[in-house]
Amino acid sequence: MQKTSIEMAVGVFMLIGIACVGYLTIQLGKMQWLGDDFYSLDARFKSAAGLKSGSQVEIAGVQVGQVGSIQFDPNRQMALVRLKIQKDIVLTDDVIASVKTSGLIGDRYIKLTPGGSDMVLKSGDQIIETESAIDFEELISKYVFGKV
Repeated sequence: MQKTSIEMAVGVFMLIGIACVGYLTIQLGKMQWLGDDFYSLDARFKSAAGLKSGSQVEIAGVQVGQVGSIQFDPNRQMALVRLKIQKDIVLTDDVIASVKTSGLIGDRYIKLTPGGSDMVLKSGDQIIETESAIDFEELISKYVFGKV
């Protein structure tokens, strides 16, 4: 009887420990199981070079989301970027999405510049105003070959 109760207590303790490790793994990995804290918006860019899934989306230097996916839109010949924005962030239909570089040759991210409209974007809507990244190689080649 004594041995069985000790084994039962150890088993319960192990199950609680495994559950705690699993919970911390999910929280630290920023995974979502129950519900999603993001809504998605689409934006089309002429060039999304250097941008990756998981790249940051920022407003005023603060991360408010991440790039969900990047696909090629064959109809418009543009990059279709799906942004995952935190649900508590309200964006209007005149927001501007720009592909920026952190540092001189750093990672690419999306910078959102809020507008002043009253029309709020909902999940699945599209950001109309976009600015693609500056292609430094193209600028240098134009300068070198005298096409500036």
